[in-house]
Amino acid sequence: MNTKSNHTQQAPDDYRSFLLLDEISRNNEITQRDLSKRLGIALGLINSYIKNLASKGYITISAIPRKRYKYYLTPQGFIEKTRMTYHHLQNFTNLYRVARHDFQKLFHNFHKDNIKSVVFCGTDEVAEIAYITLQEFGIKLVAVVDSKSESKSFLGQNIRPIEDLKIIDYDRVIITSFLKQEELYSEILKIGVPPDKILLKR
Repeated sequence: MNTKSNHTQQAPDDYRSFLLLDEISRNNEITQRDLSKRLGIALGLINSYIKNLASKGYITISAIPRKRYKYYLTPQGFIEKTRMTYHHLQNFTNLYRVARHDFQKLFHNFHKDNIKSVVFCGTDEVAEIAYITLQEFGIKLVAVVDSKSESKSFLGQNIRPIEDLKIIDYDRVIITSFLKQEELYSEILKIGVPPDKILLKR
């Protein structure tokens, strides 16, 4: 899967910044560790994004006791969040259309090549599109794996650690994440899965 939509051509940084602004707008007492867990982004990266948003004037940071901080959206930050919300809704529509087409083509080729079982790695919007498309073909989703996922299940499947790929019987692993695709690809390779068994949407 090598087709790039307008959504995926943009650096994930823009989307992550949008998610951070959204989370902060809902709860100004949320910690960087909480943000890291909710968004599946490394703690060090969260700190970098927070500093970047503050430098642009989108958020202000206020120290509170016990070395904690509160984050507030500025008026400029609210305007930017509104703009990004509209922008990403448009992009998601395009992502859905392009990803759906890509997955239809991929699963059609799997069907022709007698590939009968797949594992999804990643549980964001891309995984949902892949799951919807998979229902059109006689291919079994045998497991869903992810790293640092807050959820315990995905569409009726228990979310298992990536390490479990060593004991799962499958034909192909499909990386079904927009935000973490490179990170997940690297983790899968580290546990010894051959590159030719991994499908990465680029």
